[in-house]
Amino acid sequence: MSTNHAFPSVTVLGLGPMGRALAAAFLAAGVRTTVWNRTPGRDAELLVSGAASAATAEEAVAASELTVVCLVNYDASDAVLRRPEVEAALKGRTLVNLTADSPDRARDTGAWAAGHGIDYLDGAIMTPAPSIGGPEAVFIHSGPAALYERYAPVLAVLGGTHTHLGESIGRAAGFDIALLDIFWTAMAGYVHALALAKAEGISGRELAPFAQGIGAILPPLFAEFAEDFDSGSYSGAINPLTSGVSTMAHVVHTAEAHGIDSGVMRAAEGLTRRTIALGHGADGVSRLAEVLGRR
Repeated sequence: MSTNHAFPSVTVLGLGPMGRALAAAFLAAGVRTTVWNRTPGRDAELLVSGAASAATAEEAVAASELTVVCLVNYDASDAVLRRPEVEAALKGRTLVNLTADSPDRARDTGAWAAGHGIDYLDGAIMTPAPSIGGPEAVFIHSGPAALYERYAPVLAVLGGTHTHLGESIGRAAGFDIALLDIFWTAMAGYVHALALAKAEGISGRELAPFAQGIGAILPPLFAEFAEDFDSGSYSGAINPLTSGVSTMAHVVHTAEAHGIDSGVMRAAEGLTRRTIALGHGADGVSRLAEVLGRR
């Protein structure tokens, strides 16, 4: 593999599916790449592609100007990074943390990095490992703008789009958590719908095209409800809560008649009825977010 000297050297800590995909993308772009993983043996294909293997995390960090860490959560990354020998090796270098966790953990890690003389960017990967290196990949970052701009060219070889969301360290994790909230709530609704449909003699394959149609109407609603929420209008012109709660009750009744647990929908129905009781029945769905956010 020929080395592209236009890019700084990079170390990748963590060689799960995502970490291996990151390292492979750096190597494909000719970036001098060192890899390390807590469990040996996951770097074989990367070594064939030209990666250098480090025996320890501190050796790996010392090999490169830029270290990218991607582990399962911050408990795992803390166990690797917050050791005196690794902290000493990172001092004066740059760490980009693409480990998924909560905003408060990101802020805590940013404070730890600052206290040890480590330049730090936090981030998240919003697409699965096979997207890395291709146009579908989506990365979000937060931290010092000048630091992000310095390393944006080498991060860009990971493919897709990269967005710097601001200098506050926790912003990328905040976006990540909010977007995961959408994904997992939607998936919970879909698997509940599959179970309900089966109980009514409808196969998943029969339901799927209509489910995709429901999904297609959501993007414009997301934009509209966001505007309603930010402006405080909470418009119920399309579907007031008094109308929506009736259909929620129908879902709960039908599912529970088949013995299907409906805890998620019952929670949504309960929140909606509470919001109506507070005098907001003529408002739209965005009012629920305001009620949820009340202290």
